[in-house]
This record gives sequence, C-alpha cells and structure tokens, in this order.
Amino acid sequence: MHHQIKSLLHFERDSQFTKRVLILSLPSAVLFLTLISLNLLSPAISLLCYAIIILFNMFSLFPISYELQSLRKYTYSLANEQTPDPQTMNLSEKDARELANAINSIHKFWKSQTDSLKIQTMSDAAVLDTLPDPILTLDSQGNITNCNQAARNFLGNDILSHNLDSYFSTNIFIASVTKVLKGKSRSESLIFHASEYNNRPIYAHITRLPWETQGRTTAVVSLNDISKALSLEKMQSDFVANASHELKTPLSVISGFIETLQTTARDDADARDTFLGIMKEQTEYMSALIEDLLSLSRLEMNRDKELKEKVDITEVIDDVVQALKIKAFNRSLDLTVREDKKIPKIIGDNQQIHQIVQNIIDNAIKYAQANSEVSIEIKNVAQIPSAPGQNIAAGKAVSIAVNNKGPKIDKADLARLTEKFYRMQVHKDMKIKGTGLGLSIAKQIILHHRGNLTVTSTSYNGTTFTVYLPVKQK
Repeated sequence: MHHQIKSLLHFERDSQFTKRVLILSLPSAVLFLTLISLNLLSPAISLLCYAIIILFNMFSLFPISYELQSLRKYTYSLANEQTPDPQTMNLSEKDARELANAINSIHKFWKSQTDSLKIQTMSDAAVLDTLPDPILTLDSQGNITNCNQAARNFLGNDILSHNLDSYFSTNIFIASVTKVLKGKSRSESLIFHASEYNNRPIYAHITRLPWETQGRTTAVVSLNDISKALSLEKMQSDFVANASHELKTPLSVISGFIETLQTTARDDADARDTFLGIMKEQTEYMSALIEDLLSLSRLEMNRDKELKEKVDITEVIDDVVQALKIKAFNRSLDLTVREDKKIPKIIGDNQQIHQIVQNIIDNAIKYAQANSEVSIEIKNVAQIPSAPGQNIAAGKAVSIAVNNKGPKIDKADLARLTEKFYRMQVHKDMKIKGTGLGLSIAKQIILHHRGNLTVTSTSYNGTTFTVYLPVKQK
C-alpha cells in the first residue's frame, strides 16, 4: 500500500482520479447542503462529514485507479514491444488481475502468431532464394515489392521499390506486364530479347494473384534466360544435320555405283573392280561414322556413371601401340613410348580411357609426315592444369603426351579441333579420311574423368596432344 500511495504522486494527468472522487462525493455534498438549508445540521458538522466521505471515496477509488493506470502502462509497453516494469503488474484487485491475465493471453497468442509468421516468411524467402530463375513481385503500379536472390544477381541488389520498366525497355514485355496488372489478362507468357542485358533471349511468365491474396502485391513475374537452352537446341539440330549429311554422301556414292554396275558397267570387269574398291572405302567410312555416333550416344547415357575401375595407363598404351604398329609401319613412322618410373593406376573407366588413347594416337599417325616419328610420353604430374568452366579434379595426375611432326596447326583451327564433325580444310584437300568425331569423343571422356586436354603446335616441333587424367576422382 505504501508503494501504491507513493505512486499516487506519479498519476498521469489524464488518470481522472480527482474527477472520479469529486463525482462520487457530489450526492453527499448536495445532501449536506440541503440539511444545512433546513437547519437540520450545522455547517461545521456537515463540512467534517463531507471531508470524511471524500477521504473514504479516495481510499475506495485509489486501488482501482492505480491498477487501471498500471494496466494501461503495461499494455502500452507490450504494444511498443518494450519490456514492462514487473512492479506495474503487482495487482491486488481481482477484476484487474483477470483483466491483466486476459491481456497476457492475448499478447502471448499474437506473439506466437507473429513469430510463426516471421519464421514462415523467412522460410519462404529462403526457398525463393534457392530457385535458379529470377522471381519478382509487383504492386499495381509495376513497382518491385519483393524478389529472390537470382533476381538481385540479375538486376542488382537495390531493386526494391523501383519500377520494372526502369530495368527493361522491351515494349512487348512491358505491355504484357501492364496488361496483367490492369486485370485485362490473368497471365501472360512470352519470349523477348533483353537489349539491356546483351540481348539475351528471356522467357517471361507474368501471373496476376487472386484478389483475396494480393495485399500490396498484385502480380508475380518469373524470368528464365533461355540462351543456353537455345544454344543446346541449335547444337543438337546441327549435329543431326551434320550426321545426316555425312551419311548421305557415301550412301549416294554407293547407290550411284550400284546403279552403274547394274546398267552400263554390267559387263565391265575393270570398272566393277574400281567401283567395288570405292564402295568398300565408303562402307568402311560409314561403319566408322556409325561407331563414333554410337560412342557419343553411350557417353551421353553413361555421363553420370560412377568411375571406380583401377586402370593401368601403361598397359592401355601398350595395347594400343601394338594394335597400331602396322599402320605406323605402312607410313614409315617410328612409334616410340617413354614413361616415368612408377606410373600409378588411376580410377576411371578402362574402356573409355582405351578409346581416348586409341583416338589420339591414331590421329597422330594419320596426320604425321611420312618417315618421321610419333612419340608417346607418360609422366607423373602434381596437378592438372586448370581450364575455364571445367570441373577438374585436384591432386596428383598422369599425363599422356602424343607428338607427331605434322604441319603446324593455326590457332583458329586449334580452338575448334574438339568440335563435332570439325575437320581442317588442309586434311580435306589431302583427302585424308576421317569422321571428325574422334577428338570430340576423347574430349567428352576426359571431361567425364574430370581431366583436361591441351594442344600445342609449332613449326619446329609439330603438334602435341596432352591428356591429363587424375589418379583419384575425390
């Protein structure tokens, strides 16, 4: 009580404690005035009695007034997310305690709801940030109200509250967004080229939210950079076209010779022998082309296959060299192998590595100058050279360098050697047969093994293809 009386001095001006006391005492004042006017009670006694009544009313109203003031301060503290003074809730009146308990229950409920909403909002934002495509939300004026991390990476970090048309000027895109924002369309999808961003082709989908869920946000815009997809589609289309062309040419030759042998050269033994020889060459070419196409298909299907075989590089190279010795002898080439001591076995696919070595050494023999040397050098290396955009394994590796003394390859040709169906014009002019897929297959296998391929070519030392394969994949 002493604390409460002391606190009375700190009543707020709008607590109206004094007014309540005077109002409650007013009927007594009227009664005493009436008694005095009727000479039924002396003024002194009336004043004393009225003073006693005022004091009684003060002591009667004080607890509830004090506790109402405490409740108000406590409620304001909760509303302003401040820590209230525990002494303000030292209540003695039952009704005040019940009211305080009700306030606490409401506060706990809404705090729980607020915390859950914050957690859900953070979770939703985290989910949106994991999406690879930019996502934007817009208000009815086209201002950006929210976005994910991909959108910030694409358009910039400070994009909230900016209008979408400050980032894109493509008329067809802005018109589609405006159409959705004004409610003229439920959703719009389109492909446009963003001139502000290197003219990238972008697939955009704009969706208007249902009115009951809109709030400040009116529409959602998702953007997808489809330049890679279009590039891949073009590569696939070019691949099919090239494969069809490469197969069509020998088929046309064979078909023409068959027709000739069936008609005008039916009885011409010399023409028949010549034509059959050419047809045999074309058939062998088609067989090699089909085998290379099947190899590419197998690589595509097995690109996620786990590499777990232990491969002896030295043994693989010995097998390939033995198989190609006759071909090298026919071109008067010396085929030599040099290797470091203790070449370790590597983790990989034995058949695929055999194909890499086969393709590269076979090319070296095919394109080498006659009466020269083709050398294969096997070394231990501490690290594979890095290459932009390639997932190269760290740690020790084995390098296989294959060198021939052919003519120098220009830089423009060096950059395209591993393209599918690419063949240097000089080789075409020399009528050297090839499918243009050997190096492309080798490159794909090397990438699968997280290795690297480098090519150097000089006029004095010829051309060297160096394959790097990691000893371990992890």
